[in-house]
Amino acid sequence: MKREPDRLVLFTDAVVAIAITLLVLPLVEITSEPGDEPPIELVSHHWPQIFSFLLSFAVIAHLWFTHHQLFENVRQYSVPLVVLNMAWLLTIVVLPFPTELAGTYDGDTFVRLFYVGTILVSSILLAALRLLIHSRPGLARESPGLTRAVVLHAVLPPALLLVAFVLVPFTSYWSLLLLLLSPLAQRIR
Repeated sequence: MKREPDRLVLFTDAVVAIAITLLVLPLVEITSEPGDEPPIELVSHHWPQIFSFLLSFAVIAHLWFTHHQLFENVRQYSVPLVVLNMAWLLTIVVLPFPTELAGTYDGDTFVRLFYVGTILVSSILLAALRLLIHSRPGLARESPGLTRAVVLHAVLPPALLLVAFVLVPFTSYWSLLLLLLSPLAQRIR
């Protein structure tokens, strides 16, 4: 029995869309509080919340796009694929919580580690999905198997995030700029 991945992909897209929408709710609450401060001061006083929203929006969008590209090649799903995908979705759904913490407790090292750690776990799960899809015959439409390039494409982003995680206490969220190096994995053949 062939298990089409369409329902899994649509469900995943819906969950990601909800999570990305939840990111903005704390900003909406800020504007609903009555106050005498002009809008420019409201924005400047809440810059950490705005920054954490924008950062998480970009992170979730990037993670979703990576997931989307990966699942374009999926022909059918398996139970391990669904379990890994649900675990990945859990990291996406959780991300608004450390995002809110990051906006509220801007300088707290635990919050920074929690935030980057959540992204790291998400990236590890995406790597596991990639490796599973390419290692199981029949899951992918086209699969070269677990070639050097496939493995490097899978492990480079989590490796960069692991380095970012270690650097977070010293560099704050700037260590996430290491992710800009991950497109190098796409060039490795």
